[in-house]
Amino acid sequence: MIASSRLILREMIATDAPFILELLNDGDFYRYIGDRGIRTLEQAQEYIQQGPAVSYARYGHGLYLVERKEDGASLGICGLIKRDTLEQVDIGYAFLPQYRGQGYAIEAAQAALADGKSRLGIEQVVAIVTPGNERSIGLLAKLGLVRSRLVKLSEDADGCLLLEQ
Repeated sequence: MIASSRLILREMIATDAPFILELLNDGDFYRYIGDRGIRTLEQAQEYIQQGPAVSYARYGHGLYLVERKEDGASLGICGLIKRDTLEQVDIGYAFLPQYRGQGYAIEAAQAALADGKSRLGIEQVVAIVTPGNERSIGLLAKLGLVRSRLVKLSEDADGCLLLEQ
């Protein structure tokens, strides 16, 4: 578990499936991150078990559920991700629309980066962003990441903007 002044970042568990189903089917998630094909609670549980849970076990980090301390509300996901297609660990995040623009994403990202550095010795991270996602690019700039180049994560994928520290 990672804590900041207003937030708790914790490992996702199967009972988080309803929230994950909602988040992964948000229109902006589709537009800027992609359609993960998650349409049922069972699929959301499988997503958690085959994605974040595997990452926690293999690398000691992954995407965490972001909760607000004051009321336990699930706001989004944020964390460090190790992808086979990128040399370095990257930071990722997504929040439900009603929780955007309130500083939660930057707070969660700063907490995840600090944990990666102090607990795991991760000194440098990158980020990948859909070109045109200016809000995310702006947030990453506040974290010290700058635009580097376009990359393709797979042969059939559209290009992503790579940002580096």
